[in-house]
Amino acid sequence: MPDKEHQGPPDPGDIGRRVALQRERLGLTREEAAVRAGMAPGYLEYLEKHPSAPSGPGLLRLAAALETSVEWLRGGGTNTPPGRGRAAGRPRYLELDEGECWARLSTHGVGRIAVTTADGPAIIPVNYQVVDGSIAFRTKPGSAPSVAVGHEAAFEVDYVDDAFRRGWSVLVVGRARAAGEEEARHLAEQESGGPWAGGERRDLWVVVRAERVTGRRIHTED
Repeated sequence: MPDKEHQGPPDPGDIGRRVALQRERLGLTREEAAVRAGMAPGYLEYLEKHPSAPSGPGLLRLAAALETSVEWLRGGGTNTPPGRGRAAGRPRYLELDEGECWARLSTHGVGRIAVTTADGPAIIPVNYQVVDGSIAFRTKPGSAPSVAVGHEAAFEVDYVDDAFRRGWSVLVVGRARAAGEEEARHLAEQESGGPWAGGERRDLWVVVRAERVTGRRIHTED
């Protein structure tokens, strides 16, 4: 199989798939996304299902409506670490209120749990769910993330958009516990898919009840 890094430009159909994916991440209907982007819902449906792309201005409006970048919609920069772009000329540092923090947490599926292990501090990416003011994730008993149980833990999610030179981060701090049998069954029923990193499913559900939720975002008027 050829190395994906050395293949040609992304299939134009990738734009449609990325548009649909990002729209669903934001919890938007096709009609809501179309209104944001100033285009007809039927045209947005066509874009999502066919290997075509809107005009430059249309793609820019669509990227802004979906809170992402044109580069991401086109499939570019997938092998470039975020945050390497030019800094904004007039950035503004803004605090997020708790409602905004939870809204952003709900748009992602992978975050980072920070724990203190026998070998020292560790930060591990995990799939997670937002449930009733808590963060819940699956892991293996005895794994690094499971060390959080019974202790105060920190959970973080962030987003960096180099094209628009903006970004945000949210931090949740609270005591972690192991979910009971019934609660674990309920969480498993709400799970949208398997582990992002692959491998077998984990048997332990860890719940971090939020005691402190803070967030910040960088906004630019350039």
